[in-house]
Amino acid sequence: MTNRLFFNIKPEFGVFETICKEKKSIGYYNLPEQNLDYLEEYKKDFNSKNREIEHLVIMGIGGSSLGLKAIYRTLKSKKDFTKKIHFLESTDPIAIKTELKKVNFKKTHFFMISKSGTTTETTAIYKYILGLLKEKKISEDYRFTYITDKGSLLEEHAKSKKSFCLYIPKNVGGRFSVLSAVGLTPLSLIEVDIKALLHGAKQIKNSFFENGYIKEILLEKATYYAKNSMKYNINTLFAYSESFKYFIEWYVQLWGESLGKKQLKSSFNVGLTPVGIIGPKDQHSFLQLIVDGLRDKSVTVLKIKNFNYDISIPDINLEKLESMNSINGLSFNSLINFQADSIIETLVNKGDIPVDTIELECINEENLGKFIFYYELLTSLVAQMIGVDAYGQPGVEESKIILKKKLQNRGLS
Repeated sequence: MTNRLFFNIKPEFGVFETICKEKKSIGYYNLPEQNLDYLEEYKKDFNSKNREIEHLVIMGIGGSSLGLKAIYRTLKSKKDFTKKIHFLESTDPIAIKTELKKVNFKKTHFFMISKSGTTTETTAIYKYILGLLKEKKISEDYRFTYITDKGSLLEEHAKSKKSFCLYIPKNVGGRFSVLSAVGLTPLSLIEVDIKALLHGAKQIKNSFFENGYIKEILLEKATYYAKNSMKYNINTLFAYSESFKYFIEWYVQLWGESLGKKQLKSSFNVGLTPVGIIGPKDQHSFLQLIVDGLRDKSVTVLKIKNFNYDISIPDINLEKLESMNSINGLSFNSLINFQADSIIETLVNKGDIPVDTIELECINEENLGKFIFYYELLTSLVAQMIGVDAYGQPGVEESKIILKKKLQNRGLS
């Protein structure tokens, strides 16, 4: 993984010491070195009780599903998995019905993922699934895996059933939990290389905390974002691969929910707005706004050096379209990177659009682990520099309280 910055700013190194202190109390920093014995024990127990499972259904929302979904859907473009993963992350009845039509309930295992167990959306879907199992006369025994905090109400519920229960490590927030049991457990069941995923994350962690290449890059980028947060308050991740569509969603949640806050030492509302777009498709839509629109956006272009798919454009001459013969014989791998490079050059030449590029060698578990930890670290750094708590979500909690009151009072008015 390489990261090239096309802007210059003196990095703020003072925040590095703060992050080193924070590392002792915030749990996601420790995930790359976690002991995986719990996963091996779980898989052994799971396989002894579930011999014909072909589908895994994830009931979770936000941080309980987005990271897992990003890894699964990205790798799915490259691998044939032993099981299919389905996501129920909305109370949209059409989405629920549509997704469940794809599964054979007798060959399906369900994951309920919630730190507290009291997430309204997830609980509603869980109750619906229980109703369907009862209707279909399918036993609930060992049909569910619950992933939650130790001591939560969901843990107590899980213990009342014949089921599996795993835990989210202490002080790991939902949107930083993808490299915990939340993501690793379902991924391990479809034979994703979990060790490679964590190894990639560990490489970025070590490079940052042991004065490697990534330390100055991340500090310089975070310093630029923080110092220019009022001018360039929209951060655009422009991924040149359709495979990264769901990583865009994960990035938007991580960035938006972590950085949109009131400052800890003032009453100012601050934040950086994340926008995710896909190339080359969005060259023909959103790019116009970036190039000629208001100068309030920074751009990170994500490139894949090697897609490992050897398909090329045939040497065909089209009458009246001879000017397009320059693409003859070109691989699509080369074409998409020519397109990305052209956009990068266009943006850099403007001179007043902050641009940087991230290039992954290829799409695999190790590189996805690098990308995940890179963005988690960047989020933590920017949060420190703009003076917010990256790990809370008071705005979200406020809406949850209002929703629960509405549900409790329904029918009373």
